[in-house]
Amino acid sequence: MTAYVFPGQGSQFPGMGKDLYDADSNARIWFEHANDLLGFNLTQVMFNGSEDDLKRTDVTQPAIFLHSVVKAKAMGDEFRPDMVAGHSLGELSALVAAGAMEFADGLKLVAARANAMQKACEAEPGTMAAILGLDDAVVEEICAGIAGVVVPANYNCPGQLVISGALDAVNAACEKLKEAGAKRALVLPVGGAFHSPLMEPARAELATAIEYTPIVDPRCPVYQNVDARPHTDPARIKANLIQQLTAPVRWTQTMQRMLADGANKVVEVGPGKVLQGLFKKVDRELEAVGA
Repeated sequence: MTAYVFPGQGSQFPGMGKDLYDADSNARIWFEHANDLLGFNLTQVMFNGSEDDLKRTDVTQPAIFLHSVVKAKAMGDEFRPDMVAGHSLGELSALVAAGAMEFADGLKLVAARANAMQKACEAEPGTMAAILGLDDAVVEEICAGIAGVVVPANYNCPGQLVISGALDAVNAACEKLKEAGAKRALVLPVGGAFHSPLMEPARAELATAIEYTPIVDPRCPVYQNVDARPHTDPARIKANLIQQLTAPVRWTQTMQRMLADGANKVVEVGPGKVLQGLFKKVDRELEAVGA
């Protein structure tokens, strides 16, 4: 069984998608359609922008979504997923690629998500930190004992967890985690406390947009971030999408569940190779490739 997975924020790079745009006339149509829907020239930033230009949340999220979905479309009949999943933002790419959502609806939702998250970041400054070399339970326990908001945000793979929250609380947690034996506790260059309670204003704002977005049965199960379980029911998919902004990304558990459910090949669709590497840390023998 083949699992197709879609990356999230952090996988962007200058020039992303240009090879696809230049080589495939149908891909060009989708890229230009996205520019029209967004009302600005996203592809210009993707192809010619700097790393800093691409780091802006309102650019990064639609850029990664667009690159991922167009890549899936360019695969044509080769894109035959038995199961799909996406890391954070990538969950929306996965839903569109699996036929649960129309391209235009997905792109509009991504743009709304990015704007809502940007506003939440500006209203309540926060940050995230990567913690390496500790068991998840140890990280969870230390975060729970810190004054202020700091929570596990991304369970990326065994021994690699990202925490998120208020600046002082994240810094305090990093010190405690180093004392507990973390190999690294590195504050990340991100604009806010994603997947934490500080994203509540964004969750509330996005909930309405998600409720009004048509979602139908996907062509295969979608393993969602909030519970790492496969879903096909549109109502449940919507509810999980709404929760996702303030809940942790359970990627470790998602990978383990996909493998337990029979995945023996993983194809990463979109920019970068992050998810292939994470799967390899769970199963070294697994065939994990890029599209």
